[in-house]
Amino acid sequence: MKTITSIKNAKNSEKLVMITAYDALFASLFDEKVDIILVGDSLNNSFNGRKDTLSADLDMMIYHTKAVLMGAKNTFVVTDMPFASYTDEKIALKNASQIYRQTDAQAVKIEGGKERAHIVKTLTNNSIAVVGHIGLMPQFARSEGGFKIKGKDSEDIQKLIDDARAIEDAGAFCIVVEGVKEEAGKAVSEAVKIPTIGIGAGKHMDGQVLVWSDMLGFFEEFKPKFVKRYLNGADLVKKAVEQYTKDVKSGKFPNDEFIY
Repeated sequence: MKTITSIKNAKNSEKLVMITAYDALFASLFDEKVDIILVGDSLNNSFNGRKDTLSADLDMMIYHTKAVLMGAKNTFVVTDMPFASYTDEKIALKNASQIYRQTDAQAVKIEGGKERAHIVKTLTNNSIAVVGHIGLMPQFARSEGGFKIKGKDSEDIQKLIDDARAIEDAGAFCIVVEGVKEEAGKAVSEAVKIPTIGIGAGKHMDGQVLVWSDMLGFFEEFKPKFVKRYLNGADLVKKAVEQYTKDVKSGKFPNDEFIY
């Protein structure tokens, strides 16, 4: 099982693998096969069917974290701090402490760069491990008018670098970098001494993260450009359910094999 120390030591030596999970069943399937499981507020999209992550709340994140930890016995687990749960240092410390008290999550994740560094500092000063998140930040999407790719010019790349360094200086042990041009991802990764974990940030990162329902092909509404589908999960499930329905309707199920 990874630790904060081994994750930090992976910089420039080992590619880190992160995947999301929201329940005990899938967490148990991912356990020990990946380095980090993220209980992402993306569950509000893929699990609850909402158009963004903003209505996910602290109770929801704690509930799903507890479920994931029941399945992931041997994997490092990180919990997303949901929208509006870290608006200032006092609120952030209260809510992150609640996550730590009520679950065994090893860290929390916070979206934001320099403008959130003081919050990261407060949490790390109080023995709460923090994963940063810069670039395209889903919790910012509504205020920014949508999901916009970052790092398109030198000024934007420098802002990303400044954000990453501020989060590193505040005590974060790794940083998720989302939705940036590959050149920007490379520049950010080279600018900090802690691992960067990319999602739509190119190949020069210290690791990668994908939402499980995207990676396994269960989410059909759209497919982001950066997602590689390793399974056509939705098609397999639909075909299985169709066959189950046919068997029940025709009387083929249950046959003698499945009767006491």
